[in-house]
Amino acid sequence: MDINLPGINCFKALKILHEDQATTRFPVIALSANVMTCDIEKGLKAGFFRYLAKPFKLNELLPALDDALKASNIGSLKINKADKYDN
Repeated sequence: MDINLPGINCFKALKILHEDQATTRFPVIALSANVMTCDIEKGLKAGFFRYLAKPFKLNELLPALDDALKASNIGSLKINKADKYDN
């Protein structure tokens, strides 16, 4: 989820997801150009699963997605080992 969503505060959107039984277990990854320590801490404290800097790198995004899928018990990404986390 982009931290700077148009039309809705990202923290409000995250709260809505966490309060809905259908989406409460979905790990949400924050994407933001705001990457000062206080921004990251605020995002993680609010309940984001991970907080990634934009522009994000594939070798950072793929492990975060894989961890999120594992944490949600949905499964894990099937990535060709030759391509794994190369950017």
